[in-house]
Amino acid sequence: MVRLFDEMPELGSGNISIRPLAPCDSTPLGAMTRDPKVYRYLPTFLAELQFSDPSDAIAYINGELFANKESIILGVFEDGVFAGLAEFYGYKEQIAKTCVGYRLASGSWGRGIASCTVGLMVDYLYGRTNIEIITASTMVENLASARVLEKNGFEVTARAVAEDWGYEEPTVADKWFR
Repeated sequence: MVRLFDEMPELGSGNISIRPLAPCDSTPLGAMTRDPKVYRYLPTFLAELQFSDPSDAIAYINGELFANKESIILGVFEDGVFAGLAEFYGYKEQIAKTCVGYRLASGSWGRGIASCTVGLMVDYLYGRTNIEIITASTMVENLASARVLEKNGFEVTARAVAEDWGYEEPTVADKWFR
């Protein structure tokens, strides 16, 4: 059993793999960050959005962000092709809790990749780490993301609560637990 942040995990099942980002992933990561459809229901302060050069984002994600135990952001791949990001964030070591997040390039939507990704993340957290509590948040309007969480056994713990996701006004979000 490892503690979250002891390692950058590599996970996989069938044609879906999750692994640390590499410099060769900067081009598809950059394309994803420029797609407004991808970030319609996501916070404005995500790590990959803070850099104009995706290579700098990858260095930050694999370096400082991980070292400071702020977030583990991994690439999601379908048959070896970049499909998006999986994230463990909001780590609270004293209560063995973390949050999960995910975002896929729009060309990867509707194929079950997000559901498989969340399943791999949950299996890793409960099966190989010290984590005992997993949470997630979704914007109320993001029904597709809600379905992904429901398919993976998450239940809503609070509906339509204010969340500060970096927009001018608080975002109305649902809170999830597994």
